[in-house]
Amino acid sequence: MQPDTPQAILIVDDDPCVIETFSRLLQLEGFTVYSAVSPTGGLQIASDKRPDAIILDLRMPILSGLRFLELLRARPELQDTPVAIVTGDYFIDHGTTSQIAALGASLRFKPIWTDDLVTLARGLVAA
Repeated sequence: MQPDTPQAILIVDDDPCVIETFSRLLQLEGFTVYSAVSPTGGLQIASDKRPDAIILDLRMPILSGLRFLELLRARPELQDTPVAIVTGDYFIDHGTTSQIAALGASLRFKPIWTDDLVTLARGLVAA
């Protein structure tokens, strides 16, 4: 059964091409998509729009995806928002993966295929 209003996903990535690709694919699947090319912009949009889920890059300048996640979890109104980190960095140390898990986010690796992205988004909003 489909919800009455489209479920909203926030994409936070410093690569505009990733944002455009992910946004188009998810919009075609019926999601409302918000996006930010900076973590600080993403935090503002998350506070303003309260998305159902967030897809987040790990490696971004100034503020990493991990720091974004820590700041997000510190906000009571956003602490339960489902988050998936999607990164092209295959060399993530155990400490970082442990922090990601402790903060309640899942981890996926780029490239991510269309079906996998849609499945990920649907799983996040169902959580």
